[in-house]
Amino acid sequence: MDADITSQAVGLASNTDFSILSLFLRADFIVKSVIIILIASSVYSWAIIFDKIIMFRKINKDSEDFEERFWKSKSAETFYNSLPTSLDNPMAQLFKDSMQAVMKSRSKTNLGQRLENILEVNIEKQMNIVNNKFTFLATVGSTAPFIGLFGTVWGIMNSFQSIAISRNTSLAIVAPGIAEALFATALGLAAAIPAVTAYNKFSNDLDKLVNSLEDFAQEFSILIGRKLDED
Repeated sequence: MDADITSQAVGLASNTDFSILSLFLRADFIVKSVIIILIASSVYSWAIIFDKIIMFRKINKDSEDFEERFWKSKSAETFYNSLPTSLDNPMAQLFKDSMQAVMKSRSKTNLGQRLENILEVNIEKQMNIVNNKFTFLATVGSTAPFIGLFGTVWGIMNSFQSIAISRNTSLAIVAPGIAEALFATALGLAAAIPAVTAYNKFSNDLDKLVNSLEDFAQEFSILIGRKLDED
């Protein structure tokens, strides 16, 4: 008798489809919702990751080119007049906004201190533009494992309910529900790990960009200060 039950359970387990699509289709509404949320979060996270990788590469290259052209120019005013109307590089935009403030200033009294304040404000403004969507990566990295865990707990609860209803503790009854539950956890980790890794890398890249902008701002402030002294 026991041998027959065991053979039936093995047969049911072997006939059960454990593919990703089948796990999703067999899941209930709650687990399906968790899976959809995690997949959508992961896809959007990867879109942000690729976008930021391209963005930082372009910023670094354009910043090097800008600094090289700036220090080769005859004067800050000449270089400012040669800039295009629309700029997408933080360093170039920092220079343009700061230079506009200097040229519009009617009084030269405490202009150096005012320029430093302007540079600080403009650096902060550029950083807010660059770090856009960083919060989403941090949110996915911190919450996705818990969302997946919620789906796992819910799936295991359903498995125990199936055991109670069928009064059968065979693996064929328990395995599908547990597989669905663990699938949610796996998706949570799959969404969180790249998001956390990318967030840490981009935060480091952002710190480097801030340092380069602050160095340029300091050198630009010194340059304007010397010009004021000469005048």
